[in-house]
Amino acid sequence: MRYTKEHEWIRVEGGEAVIGITDFAQTALTDVVWVELPDNGSIVSSMESFGSVESVKSVSEIYAPLGGEVVSVNDDLEDAPELINDDPYGDGWICRISMSDPKELEGLLDAVSYSELIEG
Repeated sequence: MRYTKEHEWIRVEGGEAVIGITDFAQTALTDVVWVELPDNGSIVSSMESFGSVESVKSVSEIYAPLGGEVVSVNDDLEDAPELINDDPYGDGWICRISMSDPKELEGLLDAVSYSELIEG
């Protein structure tokens, strides 16, 4: 997995990037009550806001860790946004992107660097 400084995670599966928010982010947000998902087929650029997560505390933007086309969104979040709290790295995923430039992965944080960021 790779991470952004804005607390998104990315996992590559079969040439697609699965994206969500980290456990650290969902803990800081507290109870997620609504998720604005990107549109299927939309083109996103690296670090462009493409959705948001609303909790009982605040609203936070979701940023694309890399550029590409949104090929799938997690529709389950519309009826059960709490999946982000319950399983941020599994059932709480947000979308899948067909990467336009897989080399953009190299600019993201690895697990050690992300841990240092959140512990710092």
